[in-house]
Amino acid sequence: MIKKITDKDKKDWEKFLKNNEKIPNKDFIIKKNIRYEKIKKIDLHGHSIEEANKVIKKFIEKCFNEDVTRVTVITGKGLRSKSIENPYLSKELSILKYSVPEFIENNTALIKMIIEITDAKIEDGGSGAFYIYLKNKNKFK
Repeated sequence: MIKKITDKDKKDWEKFLKNNEKIPNKDFIIKKNIRYEKIKKIDLHGHSIEEANKVIKKFIEKCFNEDVTRVTVITGKGLRSKSIENPYLSKELSILKYSVPEFIENNTALIKMIIEITDAKIEDGGSGAFYIYLKNKNKFK
C-alpha cells in the first residue's frame, strides 16, 4: 500500500529542516552506569578436585578484578572420571561437575564476589558446564 504525503507532513518536514536546534546523536551519547557484558571461559577437564579448586579460586578472583560479568566453567560431565571406578569414593561429589560449585558456594571470600551460579546453556556445554555471574567490583563492599 503506497501512501501519499499529506500537506501537513510536508509542512512539518520543512519546519524540521529550517529548525536550527541541535538534536543529539544517540550513537554518541555516553552511557553512564552501564556495565557491558564481558565473558571469560575456563575448562577444568583433566584436573583433580584439589587442582580444580585452586585454579577456579584464582580464576574467579582474577575475573572479578578485571570486571568480568560472567564466567563459563566447563567441568565435563564426569563420564570418564576415575572416581567412578573407585567404590570408596562418592560418584556424585568426587566429580568436578558437583565438587567445584560446592567448593565455590562454601568459600565465603568467593561467594561475596558472585551474584549467582546457574546451569549453562546447551551451546556452552549444557550439563557439563555452569555460569558464574560476578558482581561489579566498583560497587563491591
